[in-house]
Amino acid sequence: MSDAPRANRVVKLNVIDQPLDAYKGGPSSLCPGCGHDQISSVIISAAWENGVEPHTIAKMSGIGCSSKTPAYYLGQSHGFNTVHGRMPSVTTGAAAVNRDMLYLGVSGDGDSASIGIGQLIHAIRRNLDMVYIVENNGVYGLTKGQYSATAEVGSKKKKGKANEQSPIDLCALAINLGCTFVARSFSGSKKQLNALLKAAMSHRGFALIDVISPCVTFNNNDESYRSYGYVKENEVTLHMADYIPQRLPMEEVEVPEGHYRDITLHDGSVIRLETIDAEHDPSDAVAALAALHNAAGDNHHVTGLLYFDADTPHMHDNLGLPEQSLIDLPPEALRPSEAALEAVVARFRGA
Repeated sequence: MSDAPRANRVVKLNVIDQPLDAYKGGPSSLCPGCGHDQISSVIISAAWENGVEPHTIAKMSGIGCSSKTPAYYLGQSHGFNTVHGRMPSVTTGAAAVNRDMLYLGVSGDGDSASIGIGQLIHAIRRNLDMVYIVENNGVYGLTKGQYSATAEVGSKKKKGKANEQSPIDLCALAINLGCTFVARSFSGSKKQLNALLKAAMSHRGFALIDVISPCVTFNNNDESYRSYGYVKENEVTLHMADYIPQRLPMEEVEVPEGHYRDITLHDGSVIRLETIDAEHDPSDAVAALAALHNAAGDNHHVTGLLYFDADTPHMHDNLGLPEQSLIDLPPEALRPSEAALEAVVARFRGA
């Protein structure tokens, strides 16, 4: 034990002089060992390391074990817990009027792949500027462990027979819809998840990260394809990722061994991918779908940055919204002038 008084210990600060404690939340009430708690800890570290001001983050969620987690991180941030499956539409409205916030949505496989799948589809289609994390365990943990729409055929819970229905792969769905940032990770791979999440926070557009997160109560036996042990033994990693902030010179970052590629994000930051699968190109949607298809055929989980597109305009560009948030515009900028209204009326009279 250190002899230095606790009050004299140095508290490490991030680039905006904030301590890590400023990004924490309340104590978790989830089952001990739940993968969701690991994801919460990565959200805390990613936001702190990126130097995002806590009050500029909006935590969005729906219903489920996953949607309880915003209480456990970013206690100084804004938050909105929506009706089941409706988080994307609420976020769309909030982002339309206040584009200056970082919208961080956390959902589950039930909230996203069942009741909320229509909402998710349209948020992707609009390229809504947000980070969307799916805490995916293959079961409805909050309602005692029924299979969700993402459970693989043959996967078996601790009790009951094996799942017989075909799963929905949210990453494949997102890529087919033109999602501009698609990744899959595992709650037990904190370094990979941390790099992917920091990159997603710097991306302009919809960033989907599907995180396999074992449910220790209902779905963490050897027969479950989403158990901790199964994922560790059957994970196919496309690449190891490092995140390089815009403010950190490239030469100060350790270069991975072997082949790597740098992907520049919208704010000038870089996600550096050390290639393990040399054939995978994150800019190739067909290659991403093939990687998912091949892994599914072998009952494996493929992880890493699957697909990235920096060129597709996001929702604010498509709507022609001003650079300044609508909530900050003066009334005269939001209301048409008398002359403009007369011109509209005249046009209809002419018709």
